[in-house]
Amino acid sequence: MSALLVSNLRVEINGSQILKGVNFDVRANSVTALLGRNGVGKSSTLKAILGIYPHSGKVQLGERDITREQTYRIVRSGIGYIPEDREIFASLTVKENLSLAELDEEPNYELAYSLFPELKERANQRAGTLSGGQQQMVAIARALLNKSEILLVDEPTKGLAPRLVTEVADALARIASNATMLIVEQNLALVRRIAKDIVVMDQGTVVFSGGIENLNDEEFVHRHLGVSVRGH
Repeated sequence: MSALLVSNLRVEINGSQILKGVNFDVRANSVTALLGRNGVGKSSTLKAILGIYPHSGKVQLGERDITREQTYRIVRSGIGYIPEDREIFASLTVKENLSLAELDEEPNYELAYSLFPELKERANQRAGTLSGGQQQMVAIARALLNKSEILLVDEPTKGLAPRLVTEVADALARIASNATMLIVEQNLALVRRIAKDIVVMDQGTVVFSGGIENLNDEEFVHRHLGVSVRGH
């Protein structure tokens, strides 16, 4: 069963066709990785799903067509979002950042703090004074407070020190064990660890959909992603 179905998704920005008819689905209770070289439209796809970018085509969440809905309604319908650049409120405390994200009557702080106990310790610290890794923890924790049909996760380990990559990866692995997730990520070790399916994009369209085992193929990885299996 598909938790998310994307059909013929097209996005045009300033006269440039960014997405050229993207088609894929995300299986329920599974993790799908959206892969491809830089600039092929991965983040734009997430933003189109969320209604941040105007688009044509169809986006279906479970049995519900959310194509024309406004972003706040899409979020309330059950899509959690962890943006690429964290987008936390630097002048607010950790607790204030989390409080602003509350949608459910009983937000799941127990889950957020079990994954990132450091955030509980730093609840009254201004988020702008946190390290990049700690800010990423806030961004992830924020999305976990509410029950979601699916989590959209955009480059969660980007720019992090190796130790923090491991910590964030461990948290995402725990989340992935009982969640549906669509993740954009360059770290293939993390993708192999948590994903079951991959969708590969190139120049605004999907060029491959299949199982995670394809990332063990040196020729496949080099052709589609421009990297070496051994290096990742």
